[in-house]
Amino acid sequence: MSKSDRYLEYLAAERASGRMYRALATLTSGDRREALLELAAIEDRHAAHWMALLHTAGVPIPEDTGELSPDDEQVVRRARRMGLGAVLGELEQAEREGAGMYDAEPDALPGMSTDEREHAEVLAGLMPAAEPVSSDVREQLNRAEPWHRTDKSGALRAAIFGVSDGLVSNTALVMGFAGTGVGGPTVLFAGIAGLLAGAFSMAAGEYVSVASQTDLYRRELALEAKELEEKPQEEQRELELLYRAKGLDPQTARVTAERIMADPETALDTLAREELGLDPDDLGDSRRVAVSSFAAFAVGASVPVIPYLFLSGTAAVVLAITLAILAMVVVGGSVGRLSGLGVTRSALRQVLVGGGAAAVTYVLGSLVGAGIG
Repeated sequence: MSKSDRYLEYLAAERASGRMYRALATLTSGDRREALLELAAIEDRHAAHWMALLHTAGVPIPEDTGELSPDDEQVVRRARRMGLGAVLGELEQAEREGAGMYDAEPDALPGMSTDEREHAEVLAGLMPAAEPVSSDVREQLNRAEPWHRTDKSGALRAAIFGVSDGLVSNTALVMGFAGTGVGGPTVLFAGIAGLLAGAFSMAAGEYVSVASQTDLYRRELALEAKELEEKPQEEQRELELLYRAKGLDPQTARVTAERIMADPETALDTLAREELGLDPDDLGDSRRVAVSSFAAFAVGASVPVIPYLFLSGTAAVVLAITLAILAMVVVGGSVGRLSGLGVTRSALRQVLVGGGAAAVTYVLGSLVGAGIG
């Protein structure tokens, strides 16, 4: 795509966004209206830049009809009928998806990329805030749903689901080998191998996933720190817009932003939380997650293996099935309590799914054993 074509595309996008924000501003008042008009003014400045480049290149500048596109008109009609809050989430998502449009554009003005990213945050701040939950209501919720109080990090959920994975997969594996009629030591070896293979696989997968996510978060924090150092005024203006979108009056928002920007560490922490949605003190611990994933899977996978440490033959098979069913009831019930599905229903589902998988592999193992015999 030629430079002129890019400029024309950018110009059309900026004009469309400006028209959209102005149309939405007519549907509201106060700080919401001011924030939307300011976003429109930013889009106008961007559009003016592209028009200047087109003029320099000798390319005719398309006339601005001032009319919304059919899609944008539908958005405005929906906002008029259902309220501004009904469309803000959609607009925020669109802004986030297009936030990097100027990252690789050499002819963009300094700060244009920051402006585009800022738009999504402002729109997010314009959404109605949830009413604070009173201490009495919170206590009632904690009594009714204790996982809200005891499992804020999600570690308990992850542990239970990890145990479930290990239990189901290794029970199926052990039953498959038991069905072939091979000796107890062979089944034991297969069970231990399945336990270790699955646990290491879970641990490695979680480690890579969380480590990659943490690296990404750290990069975003580093970029934010660089912008804070190189463009403090723009970052302060961003904070002002965010606080105005949250309901503060312009003067209070300006004073609050100035106080935060006076301390670079506080400013970075605030921008990370408000703009990026990150907690700088908790970006993830890949090693801890890997160890916990390994342990959770191993606990579940060990259940059908334990009988083969002491028994063999039919006795080992029966005890392995009994222990596996009991464990599935406990794990399924725990999952149901956490998910809200219901203890009995979830426990029954766990037994049917896990038991069904074990039954299928046992039958297949029996067929293989018969064929070998």
